[in-house]
Amino acid sequence: MRRASQWLSMGVALAAIAARPSMADDLRDLYFGEALYDAYQGQYFDALERLDAELAQHRHLDEPELDSLQHHIRQADFSVGDFELRYRMHLRAGRAIKQVLDADVEQPVKNEAAYRLARIEFQNDQPEDALQALERIQGTVPDNIKDDIEFLRANVYLALGRPADAVEVLRRLQTAQSLKGFAAYNLGIALLQADHTSEALRQLDKAGQIETREKATAAIRDKSNMVLGSVMLRTEDYAHAQLAFDRVRLEGPYSNRALLSTGWAEVSARDYQKALVPWGMLIQRDGTDAAVQEAKLALPFAYSKLRVYGRAALLYGQALDSFNKELEKVDASTRSIRAGNFLKALVREEIRQDNLWVVRLRTLPDTPETFYLTELMASNDFQTALQNYLDLEDLHRRLIAWQGGFGAYEDLIHLRRANYQPLLPQVDARFRELDAQMRLRVEQRDLLQKRLQDILTAPRPQLLATADERVALERLLKIDAALRHASGAERATWQARMQHLQGVLAWRLYTEYPERLTQAHKDLHVLNEDVRTLQEQYTAFVRARQAAVHSYEGYDQSISRLRTRVGEALEHVDTLLARQGHVIEAVAIDELNTRRKRLEAYQVQARYAVADSYDRELKEHASGGTP
Repeated sequence: MRRASQWLSMGVALAAIAARPSMADDLRDLYFGEALYDAYQGQYFDALERLDAELAQHRHLDEPELDSLQHHIRQADFSVGDFELRYRMHLRAGRAIKQVLDADVEQPVKNEAAYRLARIEFQNDQPEDALQALERIQGTVPDNIKDDIEFLRANVYLALGRPADAVEVLRRLQTAQSLKGFAAYNLGIALLQADHTSEALRQLDKAGQIETREKATAAIRDKSNMVLGSVMLRTEDYAHAQLAFDRVRLEGPYSNRALLSTGWAEVSARDYQKALVPWGMLIQRDGTDAAVQEAKLALPFAYSKLRVYGRAALLYGQALDSFNKELEKVDASTRSIRAGNFLKALVREEIRQDNLWVVRLRTLPDTPETFYLTELMASNDFQTALQNYLDLEDLHRRLIAWQGGFGAYEDLIHLRRANYQPLLPQVDARFRELDAQMRLRVEQRDLLQKRLQDILTAPRPQLLATADERVALERLLKIDAALRHASGAERATWQARMQHLQGVLAWRLYTEYPERLTQAHKDLHVLNEDVRTLQEQYTAFVRARQAAVHSYEGYDQSISRLRTRVGEALEHVDTLLARQGHVIEAVAIDELNTRRKRLEAYQVQARYAVADSYDRELKEHASGGTP
């Protein structure tokens, strides 16, 4: 077992270096943005569901570099590991980050991946593996994680029993604003473990006087004062112990223990009168708190030391009544837990929406099973078990919803089939007609393009004649054929005129050939644009036609397979849910039994003390003393 201070240090480390979802500057992919939004709301399952789907689609694209996710692909890969880590999928998160480490990427990226892997290993209570991951960090380190890396390294050293190494690292972090209070406290703990007691006490005293408005830093300041006061109390330095306990906030999480310890510090210094003040304040607080219950015995003890036996007997009697009521609460809590009410209270959605939901549970009139379990529920082990149960409960609800959603998908597919099937035969018939016409026009265009290409090397001006010119040439050829069979004096005249006209047409074709060829290419370019538009529309239609069919064909087997998988997963989750719930209930009942034994012991002490106080009071009266 590790020493208690090591566990305290590790707990503080986890709180200080909690992972934050990756930020995306200049967001260009809306789906990645949606995943980040879910993560910022604490919905890490939804974030993973969205991001996994987006990454899978991205990696199956023919040209992924054209996808908008490409701008954030590195952040997306990191975010997957972050979300899995926050959802406590440590195995998958570790694999995702190791892939980045093994990839051919820049050293700063590898360093960030190594840090995240080390954080996973540390949270899994594997400090040796965490240190190995940290040792892979070299070269340039991103500025935003430099301090976090060193703070994690220091806590790994503490977990490995190397406090001297941790001290060296933590000394360099005392000016880090992001770790204000945490680095100071952990340095004090490291110095204690390194047996530098005097320096450790000075450091804890310094950490206990940090000025801050941040709740987390204020809490660690209170914790520093509690540790400092406890050490001073053990070394019988009661004045300085009192000073440390006095610095703990009266409304903070350590206030009850501080008030109790303050009283014992005064008692140890034999100043019983001063002990009445903190203990008198403490007994007015929540009666289920262990420190309050101890104070209910400590306060009359102080009065008895002051020889005010009547007051002591009265307070012992009140304490006895209080312990009887608390035992009834413990028994009611145990019965309620065994009836399953504890687990029902834990999954109440309105409670889980509140960051202080563990505390809020105690204020509900119908949750007596939580009266004595706040401290237990705040522990790391219980929180892990509870979060697993809540995740299983969330998966159970999702699987039920998914199971009921398959019918909706089947209805949607049925409606699509009913909509498209009557329309497609008519559309296909009309499309075949248009397709034949299109193919004919494309063939004609190809022929024109080929002829224009040929006349670039072998000019043929006749091919560029206009329609009127072609008609004229055809008529002249017919006239020429007719004149060959004619006779008479006018034949020569008509022959000459016919040749003259042929010469005029040939002259025009040859002299205008360059301009006509240029214009023909321009016209062909315009025709090509029209054909390209036509082909795009053709392709769009084919895709739309395929999409229409694919929107209702081929889903039956997939839905059937998914329905089977969801059903099997639901059975598995139900089994795990029952087991996890049983474990939580057993732990809660064990905690209540421990509390019951403590209350019974307090009850015995109170009964004995009441009788003893009355005896002392009678003896005091008998001897003529003043009560």
